[in-house]
Amino acid sequence: MNDSSGQLLDYLLSFPSETEWLEFKHNNDDPERIAKYISGLSNSAALHIQPFAYIVWGVEDGSRQIVGTSFQPRTARVGNQALELWLQVSLTPRLDFRFLEFDVVGLSVVILEVPAARGSPTRFNKDKEEYIRVGENLTQLSAYPEKERRLWELFKVTHFETDIALSDLTADAVLGLLDYFEFFKRMQLPLPTERDLILHRLTEEGFLIERNGFFSITNCGAILFARDLSIFKRLERKALRVVVYRGRNKVETIRERQIQLRGYALDIDDAVRFIQEHLPSNEQIGQVLREEVGLYPELALRELLVNSLIHQDFGIVGAGVVIEVFEDRIEFVNPGAPLIEPNRFLDQPPRSRNETLARLMRRMYFCEERGSGIDKVIFQAELFQLPPPDFRVSGDNTVTVLFAPRSLSGMSRDEKIRACYQHASLLWVSGQKMTNATVRARFKIEERNYPLASKIIKETLENGLVKLSNPEGKSKKEMSYLPFWA
Repeated sequence: MNDSSGQLLDYLLSFPSETEWLEFKHNNDDPERIAKYISGLSNSAALHIQPFAYIVWGVEDGSRQIVGTSFQPRTARVGNQALELWLQVSLTPRLDFRFLEFDVVGLSVVILEVPAARGSPTRFNKDKEEYIRVGENLTQLSAYPEKERRLWELFKVTHFETDIALSDLTADAVLGLLDYFEFFKRMQLPLPTERDLILHRLTEEGFLIERNGFFSITNCGAILFARDLSIFKRLERKALRVVVYRGRNKVETIRERQIQLRGYALDIDDAVRFIQEHLPSNEQIGQVLREEVGLYPELALRELLVNSLIHQDFGIVGAGVVIEVFEDRIEFVNPGAPLIEPNRFLDQPPRSRNETLARLMRRMYFCEERGSGIDKVIFQAELFQLPPPDFRVSGDNTVTVLFAPRSLSGMSRDEKIRACYQHASLLWVSGQKMTNATVRARFKIEERNYPLASKIIKETLENGLVKLSNPEGKSKKEMSYLPFWA
């Protein structure tokens, strides 16, 4: 028996009676019964705001005497399938449960640790039922509509950041898994000299949960400061990937790399550098030296990268942020449809599924303290004379496209309209109004060619994306324009 398992057993035995998220058994090894109990206990743990529920074999209910068990989950089978695999596929959604097998004074004890339900009730697929514990009884959730309603209410307010990534760890194990030095550096805080003070601060920040002398690392702590994300199996697929293609389509891949095997806070700078290394560049000739200038503004790259990371839907399993580099553009793809209509990214206050993660990233100066940073992206696009960024929804993903420089004549009609709308929006949030003159400046149109700017404004008006701010004005030169929502 290791210290962690023994400590967990002592903790569970300390409860005076079974709870709705704790069950003691002797030798019951019926697979269907176990699956129903996993469903019921998982849902009950969620109702009671417990990160895990437990089934303990080898302990007599009532007396709490350790009597041992003949149940051996590691070798148990259901037909041709291992019991653990059978249980995995028998439950929806799949749970990252685990069996702990150990001996106490020569007697075999088994603990099944079951994560609390997240997002939806845990269901036993065979009979298509969700279960719940009511007192010491296992019953169908549908028989208790008030509990079912309460469970769904809780799902609306539970967040990815507070879920457990890894549990039952010693203090030394925690400090080996998280780069706490980088945390204090990013927060511009002095590094405490005592281990307990370091652990206390990490717990205060929500990276750790302490229980009975052992620690659990939350998803927030792991996704930001893990030294190795592959240790946290449910988060490994959330590492950032960069794919570089030859040409303008996905026919030929030049290079693909999973950038971040560490937490986001540790590798964002390296990720931006890697992206820039695989982007084309422009050669500018100064008075003395030739200078290589990035095709895309670094500030825009960083803002879009961070936005993709913090606004992704972590509930979409097996998908993470992907950056795709093409000859003429770079695409940022993050799982999850946006919570704000893309045309309103610039003016509306940002909304994120992961507010704790977003707040921490802002405190570490990775992104804007106020606003979404999209105004900076659009400003940089105008400054570098790039086509307008494209914000769109594709299936279950949010896609942002940053385009390489192109002349006005090389832009499509839709791009000119989108640029005009973004220009009006950027001016409005800056306390200004769009005019023919500002549009000429945006597109580098000479004053004598003002009818070209007027045409772009007219088409944007016809598409309902801007409106006149002074419809009573008689002179076109006096006219100014606002975004449609102003």
